[in-house]
Amino acid sequence: MSLVLRRTALFVFIVLMWALVVAAARASTHDVVQLPGFAPGTIVVKTSQRKLYYVLDGRNALRFPVGVGKAGQEWTGIARITGKYVRPAWAPPADIRRENPRLPAVIPGGAPNNPMGQFAMTLGDGTYAIHGTNRPSSVGRFVSHGCIRMYNADIRELFSMVAVGTRVVVER
Repeated sequence: MSLVLRRTALFVFIVLMWALVVAAARASTHDVVQLPGFAPGTIVVKTSQRKLYYVLDGRNALRFPVGVGKAGQEWTGIARITGKYVRPAWAPPADIRRENPRLPAVIPGGAPNNPMGQFAMTLGDGTYAIHGTNRPSSVGRFVSHGCIRMYNADIRELFSMVAVGTRVVVER
């Protein structure tokens, strides 16, 4: 094999490996950490940390970065997942429509301006949800009106692991 061909093959290999590493890093941003005190299958959101935990075995949990409620919009308590939706449509609540009256009554699922991302899980009466986002830069910040925002790859993973009825604990 000629030197030029070997160098070209090496370059292609390096580029492909780099692309795989980048794709893997973006595919999911969770890690496994210790989180004792919660039953397996529970979702725990620690808003002060801007982290969501999915409890694996009562001692360990998957930890994901999230965006949470901004000042005056945060909440704590216990809820249950009451619905799971793929490509959810979004109807802006009254308080959000007051802030931005130009918003349409409903933004269809999959639309680029739909803030719910690709997956959503409603909590309790549906006022709040754990959902993806069309603004990944908002993850890790205090930005929402009380919803929990995740990277789309992360909500896809969590969505596949939990069922309607899953307990969700939201703490400061």
